[in-house]
Amino acid sequence: MPQDHPTPAAAPSGLRASLLAALTALVFGFLGAAIWDYSGLGEARTRAFLLANPDLLPQMAQAYEEQEAAKRLAAMGDEVFAPFPGAVLGNPKGSRVLVEFTDYNCPYCEASLKDVNRLVAEDPDLKVVIREWPIFEGSEAASRMALAAALQGKYRAFHDAMFATGDVAAAARAAGLDMARAEADAASEAVSGEIARNLDYARALGFTGTPAWIAGRRPIGGAVGYERLKAALAGEKAG
Repeated sequence: MPQDHPTPAAAPSGLRASLLAALTALVFGFLGAAIWDYSGLGEARTRAFLLANPDLLPQMAQAYEEQEAAKRLAAMGDEVFAPFPGAVLGNPKGSRVLVEFTDYNCPYCEASLKDVNRLVAEDPDLKVVIREWPIFEGSEAASRMALAAALQGKYRAFHDAMFATGDVAAAARAAGLDMARAEADAASEAVSGEIARNLDYARALGFTGTPAWIAGRRPIGGAVGYERLKAALAGEKAG
């Protein structure tokens, strides 16, 4: 089931619950008034309509969240699309850009790796900008080492090895890092600043967990799968 972490399955976030409550009130208010005015059916029919179509309110809440996130993204400018040096998958000079916010201890991020790899394999013009967003306990060390690997031009090797092994030292060895340099870079202000910026970006976009994406300049939260990411990158309406 697609979702972002750390939100539990099928449990709406506080924001989602608030939106659903507000939308319910709006639907009953405006739709009920319209039905009464034009059909003479009243609020009972409105309630029956909503009960017969329970997926309407979650769809409205999701659409509203995505609309508001798109407005916030537009206000941010292009900075969020500029990668930390080397923290890129696919074509570093590609004109089509997918941004991924990820955490190495997130199982849904690991599961999404195959979707990203498929998109990259199919589109030689795709640049995947990775924004390291360590939100799970113990994840920051991995994110810092990943950015250190990026500075050595070995981000992809570390990224894949980290998801495969779950061990920072083993992933660093597998990527062939210069460890003295990597340890210094991992503790640097440049890396600390990048992690802080990614947190700010995620909060500004209203993301509640990983993975999260910007695809086709559309913010999307959760492990939404290959088809939805591909459609968004193509500028199509997400299904």
